[in-house]
Amino acid sequence: MTEQPVEIGGLRVSAPVHRFVTEEGLPGTGIGEAEFWAGLETLLRDLSPRNAALLAERDHLQSALDDWHAAHPGKPDAAAYTSLLRDLGYLLDEPADVAVTTDGVDDEVARIPGPQLVVPLLNARFATNAVNARWGSLYDALYGSDIIDTDGDLDPGDSYNPVRGKQVIARARAFLDESFPLDAGSHADATSYEIDDDGLLVRLPNGEARLSDPAQLVGHRGPRDTPEAVVLVHHHLHAEILLDPEDEIGRGDAAGVKDVLLEAAVSTIMDLEDSVAAVDGEDKALGYHHWRELMRGTLAEEVTKGGETFTRSMHADRTCTALSGEEVTLRGRSLLFIRQVGHLMTTGAVTLDGEEVPEGILDAVMTALGSIPDLRRDGDDLSGLQNSRTGAMYVVKPKMHGPAEVAFAVELFGRVEELLGLPRLSIKVGIMDEERRTSLNLKACIAEASERVAFINTGFLDRTGDEIHTSMQAGPVVRKAAMRSETWIGAYEDLNVDVGLECGLLGRAQIGKGMWPAPDSLADMLETKINHPQAGATCAWVPSPTAATIHALHYHQVDVLARQEELLAGGRRRPREDLLAVPLGDPADWSEDERTEEIENNLQSLLGYVARWVEEGVGCSKVPDLSGEPLMEDRATCRISAQHVANWLHHGVVTVAQVEETLRKMAAVVDEQNAGDPDYEPMAPAFDNHAFTAAHALVFDGLAQPSGYTEPILHRERAAEKSAEKESA
Repeated sequence: MTEQPVEIGGLRVSAPVHRFVTEEGLPGTGIGEAEFWAGLETLLRDLSPRNAALLAERDHLQSALDDWHAAHPGKPDAAAYTSLLRDLGYLLDEPADVAVTTDGVDDEVARIPGPQLVVPLLNARFATNAVNARWGSLYDALYGSDIIDTDGDLDPGDSYNPVRGKQVIARARAFLDESFPLDAGSHADATSYEIDDDGLLVRLPNGEARLSDPAQLVGHRGPRDTPEAVVLVHHHLHAEILLDPEDEIGRGDAAGVKDVLLEAAVSTIMDLEDSVAAVDGEDKALGYHHWRELMRGTLAEEVTKGGETFTRSMHADRTCTALSGEEVTLRGRSLLFIRQVGHLMTTGAVTLDGEEVPEGILDAVMTALGSIPDLRRDGDDLSGLQNSRTGAMYVVKPKMHGPAEVAFAVELFGRVEELLGLPRLSIKVGIMDEERRTSLNLKACIAEASERVAFINTGFLDRTGDEIHTSMQAGPVVRKAAMRSETWIGAYEDLNVDVGLECGLLGRAQIGKGMWPAPDSLADMLETKINHPQAGATCAWVPSPTAATIHALHYHQVDVLARQEELLAGGRRRPREDLLAVPLGDPADWSEDERTEEIENNLQSLLGYVARWVEEGVGCSKVPDLSGEPLMEDRATCRISAQHVANWLHHGVVTVAQVEETLRKMAAVVDEQNAGDPDYEPMAPAFDNHAFTAAHALVFDGLAQPSGYTEPILHRERAAEKSAEKESA
């Protein structure tokens, strides 16, 4: 039986959200229920109309751009186009000087570059694994990935393969030599590691050696002469050499080394946005509950592995003993951000006077309520596992269009602090630079959040979707693979870093880069993703704890903070005008086979993602492409695929009949790819379930979707699917 909402004043609150507030969120805070609900109602009455006005401005600007491009098809004249954007208020004058003053941020934000995970908050197992991915086994990451060849004698097999293990050990020793060089010899030749009054002593077959930089030694665990671990630091990241001559691996090693641990996922974004399917009060309350448990340090999940069931909980901090004899504590967990939804969507989880309320406002209030245990650290039920040591809550705010929307978010967070009695500026803001109007006006956006900004990041996937939709009427865009070579995207990636540094983010905030999309292709990631720290990014997104461990190697190769100093001294690498280079292609350059290939690739990935989102509520999927390569898909990749096909359809590059036929053909392919999933509902041959309906609408109604977003259609069809499931239960 469906639980009835609870009516409080003008609010109607879904039972799961009401239960979260009254049974979890408020107890122990000193905030009364009547006070809280009255404050929430006031907040919603004040800010909901402002939220709606910002969305209306988006629609107004898009309509003006559509009309102009329709009257001036093709690549626009630069002078005329720039004049139009200025007249519309789309392109603003940059503020002369912006000085970010954000204070009270944790070291993970200000001074420790490293990998950043993004995980769906509704999945407790993924969330717990991500929290604990602050430390990762280099041996396991190398052994279990394609970084080491898997053919012939190097096949991992079902049990430990010592031939493969030898290669793993050699790669790990090479890492130690590169990052923690000895003043003589190599770590590969070590016969023992010991600690004496002068620091680390490494015995070699023909003598002994010490660290070239003795300051890299942080400490040790266990006896000095036979330590269990040697703890080192390089570029602000720690590594541990684990020693145990009785271990299966250690007993085959001359020095007894059984593993090398790397500090890996320095920070993690717990996602309530693109990687989740949260469409009602039940879904939202689950996310809020998981966030609060993370902030209490008590999130745990039962896991069954190898026939055994155990509880996986959050790791404690790590300790070691310095040469002075003092105990040194190292963070055992990733520092957590929360990504709330943007300004677009409303939710029926709470209604005001019968109308759905802005979901972003609800997220801001409920996740801050869940953060109180960590911000105050005064509850009797806390495990002692802190997130922020500075009393900060880190919010990533996505899909904002320009400085007025950033200013609205800043005001919202200030109002939330007042509602919950939190110190002013407790809530730090992460600005996702993933919409065109934000990229063009990034400096003004940062200015609006200058007291709170703790993160800016390029989201090239959503940014590409917005690029296509914004210029939809101008003409057919280039093929999707060619988009990465377009002028605008290079300028976008460079300017995000350059403008951020110019505004004073060095030493105060993270500057990030986007996701590695192929979780099983870590050899390619190891080769190419070093370009992110080289570009001056203090963090970059990875799809798994294993990928975080591998990506951590790049931050030992590049001193990112020094690289940022170089970039800051050099000034901007691109003019802002490069962002206005519309990525149009010439259909005459594409053969019929190339057009077919393009829409097949787009529609197969679209259907593969949407099927799981709508039918199973999986917001982030590892979807195999047509070649079988598993790729990470979320709403941002879905937005690109849908908008790209909608663009080609609108401009006659492909026909309605071609797209209809290809949707059905690719639905059958996706059905086959998911044949082993007992929860999967096939789309063929009826092509009438909610998943196929959603995918069809995303393409054929793509021009009408606000900014080309997928959320309205996906939410509608997922809610219908959940309703049908409940009726049939």
